[in-house]
Amino acid sequence: MRTGKAMLCTAMAVLTAGLMFLSTRADAGPGPKMRFAAAESGDGGGTAINLTVRQVTVQPVRAYVGDIVRIEMWVDNREEGSQSSNAEVFANKKRVGRQLFRWGGGSPGTGGERLYKLYFDWDTKGWAPGEYKIKAEVFVFEDASPFDNELTAKQSVILAAPGGGFPGGETAGGSYTEIDPRYK
Repeated sequence: MRTGKAMLCTAMAVLTAGLMFLSTRADAGPGPKMRFAAAESGDGGGTAINLTVRQVTVQPVRAYVGDIVRIEMWVDNREEGSQSSNAEVFANKKRVGRQLFRWGGGSPGTGGERLYKLYFDWDTKGWAPGEYKIKAEVFVFEDASPFDNELTAKQSVILAAPGGGFPGGETAGGSYTEIDPRYK
């Protein structure tokens, strides 16, 4: 069993290591922003990371249980960072697709990849009929603006029982695209 003094020394060492790992970004405008030192470049200037889920397209928006619903996500790399991240799509907060993708590798104006189209096929077999909100998300811990790392389609996907009908007598099919308002 550790003594109180040994536990305090361990806690201090962990805290010191954590503070060395994090740095405050003074050049990011009002208020401190935290980011990982691992995102720093060799010159100590740092590399900004800012991914944005720019657009989500869902097709069909009226489908039968058992159909495949295709979800297309556009991710915009708005800064200079480069790494791999998980892109995920959710139907009513339940994950229906996940992809690891590599982004970055180029600075703005150098021709490096900036816009990524990712495709997900949601197999609705076994899902209950109903309405499903679709959300697309890319999580990057070091992101300078995490508020734009997700986008939810305002129009729900409607799943009907095989052979059933859709509200308003509509037929299966249709498409819906949600675009981040800054890109309209």
